[in-house]
Amino acid sequence: MPALVKPVQSNLAQKLVLWHLLNIPNILTLTRLCLVPVFLALLSGHRFGYALYVFCAAGLTDALDGTIARWFDLRTEIGALLDPFADKLLLLSAFVGLTVEDVIPGWLLGVVITRDVVIVFGYLLLLFYTAERLPVRPSYLGKAATCFQLAAVVGALAGVGLSSPEVWHVLLYSTVAVTALSGIHYAYKGLVWLNSSEPEMFA
Repeated sequence: MPALVKPVQSNLAQKLVLWHLLNIPNILTLTRLCLVPVFLALLSGHRFGYALYVFCAAGLTDALDGTIARWFDLRTEIGALLDPFADKLLLLSAFVGLTVEDVIPGWLLGVVITRDVVIVFGYLLLLFYTAERLPVRPSYLGKAATCFQLAAVVGALAGVGLSSPEVWHVLLYSTVAVTALSGIHYAYKGLVWLNSSEPEMFA
């Protein structure tokens, strides 16, 4: 009898773990990941209107998953990793696709990618030198950069560059400036953390 109870308990535990991982916030995050290829397919077909709808729907899932996770205490470790990954994949895919379609200038894509590479590489360096898992909290400049980048993508899909060239140029230059400043700010915060932690290899 005990031999039969153990497999049942094991199956029940596995189902509970699976249910915990596949909660509503994580499903919304996975939905956002699945919308990325749909968005790119519409973009490559020059269906910018439909691509804008898909992009906004993906943004809505981003707002909902975080809100639901906080309100109902459904936060998980995998969700904390998947959510920023899905956000970044969506944004970078949009910038790359719009640059390929010659809607967004290449220098804007270059600044966005350079800033993200600096942040990721800097984080890995800090992780290596300090042997600590550092808290990842977006700064106000980082949040502002994300807002400007989202506005640039929405503006590009909505055709702001054709209808209001002056507004479009202001938006582009503002996005570059805030994105670059946020990258410098994150680099500065990383250096401050490195200096205060006094890693063993520098002791």
